[in-house]
Amino acid sequence: MAALGVVYGDIGTSPLYSLKECFLPPHGVAVTTANVFGVLSLVFWALTLVIVVKYLTFVLRADNNGEGGILALLALLKPKRELGQTPSEQARWLKILVALGLFGSALLYGDGVITPAISVLSAVEGLGVATHVLDPIVLPITVAILVGLFLLQRHGTAAVGRVFGPATLMWFVTLVATGLPWIIKRPEILGAIDPRYAVAFFAHNGGHGFLVLGAVVLCITGGEALYADMGHFGRKPIKLAWYTIVFPALLVSYFGQGALYLERGAQVQNPFYELTDGWVRYPIVVIATVATVVASQALISGAYSITRQAIQLGYWPRMTVIHTSGTTEGQIFMPQVNYALMVACIALVFGFKTSSGLAAAYGIAVTGTMAITSVLFYAVVRTQKRMNAIAAAAILVLFLVIDLSFFGANATKVAAGGWFPIAVAGAMFALMTTWKSGRDALARFMAQATLPLDVFLADLHENPIHRIPGTGVFMTSNLDGVPAVLLHHVKHNRVLHEHVVLLAVTTLTVPEVPAAERAKVTKLGEGFYLVKAQYGFMESPNVPDILRQCGPAAGFPIGEHEVSYYLGRETLLTTGTSKLATWQKRVFSLMSRNAQPATAFFNIPPNRVVELGTQVQL
Repeated sequence: MAALGVVYGDIGTSPLYSLKECFLPPHGVAVTTANVFGVLSLVFWALTLVIVVKYLTFVLRADNNGEGGILALLALLKPKRELGQTPSEQARWLKILVALGLFGSALLYGDGVITPAISVLSAVEGLGVATHVLDPIVLPITVAILVGLFLLQRHGTAAVGRVFGPATLMWFVTLVATGLPWIIKRPEILGAIDPRYAVAFFAHNGGHGFLVLGAVVLCITGGEALYADMGHFGRKPIKLAWYTIVFPALLVSYFGQGALYLERGAQVQNPFYELTDGWVRYPIVVIATVATVVASQALISGAYSITRQAIQLGYWPRMTVIHTSGTTEGQIFMPQVNYALMVACIALVFGFKTSSGLAAAYGIAVTGTMAITSVLFYAVVRTQKRMNAIAAAAILVLFLVIDLSFFGANATKVAAGGWFPIAVAGAMFALMTTWKSGRDALARFMAQATLPLDVFLADLHENPIHRIPGTGVFMTSNLDGVPAVLLHHVKHNRVLHEHVVLLAVTTLTVPEVPAAERAKVTKLGEGFYLVKAQYGFMESPNVPDILRQCGPAAGFPIGEHEVSYYLGRETLLTTGTSKLATWQKRVFSLMSRNAQPATAFFNIPPNRVVELGTQVQL
């Protein structure tokens, strides 16, 4: 039930607008019997080939310790020499795949902005179908619902999550209840399952028929959520919900709308709402609105998860992460992401004004992400030898033919709105790569100015300095060198704690690290300890927890008033000789200044922190 609510909210609300767009200008076709059968055949086989074959049968098998999603797939890439590549070829190929993965995750942000806007707007537009008197209030109601949705995010999804499953189940029951009577009235519509109708559709409509794929793709939006949310529920619940509830309900709704077109022809303007008449439409508008809020929630939560994964993998600066559940690690709230999405969604609603206008912007992000997932899936199954070369290549060709056909059909709508997700993805990709490159340049600068640890300890043994009771914790990213903040501290204060902990926190390419494997302590002598802590990319580090775990066994005091934390704060100057472009240096400096403080990110008590600054020329 939980998987039904969270995973299938987006794809479940597609009947609100998908079939309608196939028959609306400028790219829609005329409402004829042949076209209705052809479009329905395309919808049926799109759901079957993309959702059933691609995702449920193949892609869900490529998991990272149970976790899914494009960044989890990216973390699985481990090129091997047995594939006949030289080390330099492997590095070049891996770099291309990483860039593809990052751009795919950037496209998901565009999807995350459009989905709430188009879903809620398409539901509220049902008021205009019931009576045109309400047309002027469609946009204000939509904006009010979106604002309320985003303002509620700070309370967490735990409380809302309890009603996700039942609310979505009610929605799928509504799909069946509204579509089935029309199928019974025109049972011949079931013949559209025959793929020959799809072939005949292309043969008759030619290039115009190909463009209709840009609307057909709307029926599979949300398919990526099956993979992205796998870690929360596992394969079996996701598959069970699809085959027993989601797939049958979607088909009944689509074929019911097709039967409506056969019965009433071109006079149909909004097929989903016109399945019913009179006062019944009003409660259906309410149910549809609730369902679209659920669908929007799934994408909003997904944006939080993607951002946290990007932070942990080093592609985004630290941001505030608030855990809204004491039992479920994945339930988080990120204020900056939340309010940025809210502003973007409201701007989209006012900018495009109708769900049909937004539909033009929708397909690019979805199809681009799906195509990138296909390529990364092939790379993973080959490098990890999960499949032989011929089978993997055949599957890749099949997937890309489908994905690139949908992408090509949507590419014609760039001027009509498709530019928006491309612009969002381009901006996010530029920011992610700039942050990664900037952090690498900063690490190289710090490494050059670092004193070897063994040299420092030998000098400390020969020239002791005053030691005071307690534990001093110095964060470091270089396990072989002395942190710059420690050198500054010794140089200026000429004093050290009796116990000094050099703490390195690293993020692994796995979702979670068992608590027993989280920290390892090495005694270095002279009262120094090296603590290596490991976290998964789905976890948030907690420095006090690390010390509580390893301190007693290692022998250094960990009491609240016995520990002081020393952090470095870099002032970035853009006058250095690094290979970063000038604009990248400026952007990286701006992102660095606005990053969440290390104290909050690592859960360090702020009243126990000493910060020492240094200037860095990039």
